Amino acid sequence: MTVAFWLAVVLTMPLLFVVSALVFVVSAPFDPDRRVLHAFVCRSCHAYLHLNPLWRVRVEGRERIPRGPSVLVVNHQSLADVAACMGLHRPFKFVSKASLFSLPLVGWSMRMLRYVRLERGRPHSTRAMLEDCRRWLRRGMAVLMFPEGTYAPGEALLHFKPGAFLLARDERVPLVPVLLTGTRDLVLGDGPWMAPRVDIRVRVLDPFDFPPGADAMRVAAEMRERFARELGRQI
Repeated sequence: MTVAFWLAVVLTMPLLFVVSALVFVVSAPFDPDRRVLHAFVCRSCHAYLHLNPLWRVRVEGRERIPRGPSVLVVNHQSLADVAACMGLHRPFKFVSKASLFSLPLVGWSMRMLRYVRLERGRPHSTRAMLEDCRRWLRRGMAVLMFPEGTYAPGEALLHFKPGAFLLARDERVPLVPVLLTGTRDLVLGDGPWMAPRVDIRVRVLDPFDFPPGADAMRVAAEMRERFARELGRQI
């Protein structure tokens, strides 16, 4: 199944990129936020998770995501997480490591979509990322972030970095918890091998407003504890 999956990706991705470029050219004059292009990419990317009929994919609670600006916080499990999150079918800009923006096709699409880049471990990049996110939130766009920053090989949740929570506090927008399960089981190790059967679940919890005067680090720690309870994980 793994060989068939990657063969399908290799054969279809160039075609999808060409279509994406056409959507970009047609929609860019009236859609500077790339909402139309994002909607197309969401459906195209998420469709890859349906190539195998033994991969069960459920997205629950997407109607809970506010129509206006918000900060979506998602637990990070594997390289399949972004494809799973695309099933939310809502406009958002997600924060990704800068190296992905250099990849052929994938990186070019991310640039067209104006997603937010981050170089890990570089304070100036973190500041630039936060400023980019602030601008998107002020334009009415949601921002999706993985507060763990990367995914760990084990089941325990990593430390939640405060960036997403600082944004929600300073911009006074809701925090939206999004829980992922199954994507770790889909990708064996760090890839490329894929499990023949898996149950993937994307679950959106009720959004909540940042408590007035609360400390971002404390809220991040409380959110991590909530994720651990919901996922049955250790912290």
